[in-house]
Amino acid sequence: MGELSAGMNLAASMTEAFGRTWEALAVGGFYMLVIFLCSLVALTVIVFKMLTLRRARIVPTGLAEQVEKISGTGQDSARMRGLESEACRGETPLARLCGVAMSRSGAAQAEVKEAVQSTAREEIVKMHTGLPILEVVITIAPLLGLLGTASGLVLVFRELGPAADHVEIARGISRALYTTIAGLAVAVPAVVAHSYFSRKIETMAARLEVMMNRVVSVYHAEGRPPEGTPAETPAEPYAAGAYAGEAMPNE
Repeated sequence: MGELSAGMNLAASMTEAFGRTWEALAVGGFYMLVIFLCSLVALTVIVFKMLTLRRARIVPTGLAEQVEKISGTGQDSARMRGLESEACRGETPLARLCGVAMSRSGAAQAEVKEAVQSTAREEIVKMHTGLPILEVVITIAPLLGLLGTASGLVLVFRELGPAADHVEIARGISRALYTTIAGLAVAVPAVVAHSYFSRKIETMAARLEVMMNRVVSVYHAEGRPPEGTPAETPAEPYAAGAYAGEAMPNE
């Protein structure tokens, strides 16, 4: 009986909450409907960014460990081949950036860094996908709320007169404020989510920069000959007496 009673109380509470929400939407009219749509858009963007900005999708732990362990010595050949294989697949931003750095064998280090930076800027732009939409919601949701409140107050005060019912006027003002509350309720979580995602992107971008500097320094160290190019051997100095067989000029 206790569980049944608790279930009935929960159902009654949910029904009452739904009824109040529907009443607020009905009272707010067109502006409340638009704010409700903004809340759905913001929720969709937040879920999308939570899925796409996971560390495994940007800087996977296994690949990051391989990058941190390479040193460019002969003992690292197996690890470097694994890193190159991962970079060829290009499933994550880190892998794609590694692929850009490794594909320019023999190029100057400055040229490689410029290519990596250009690709990194493109990857960061991709990471920001959806955040401009969140910024629009943050901006217009409170404004729509204020606009709905202002239009509701205009309708309330238009009915003022000697025989006006002040109780009804007060109730109308409180209903007009519903849209302001709704707009702020949508904007505040959106601001928090936007700040969180922006900071996360900034942190991951810094991490990518550190690791790519390491990859470039290992694969394109200054003065290192391209892979497969034999090192130049210095010319042997002339041995003493190389000209011993040459005729001496007459004095």
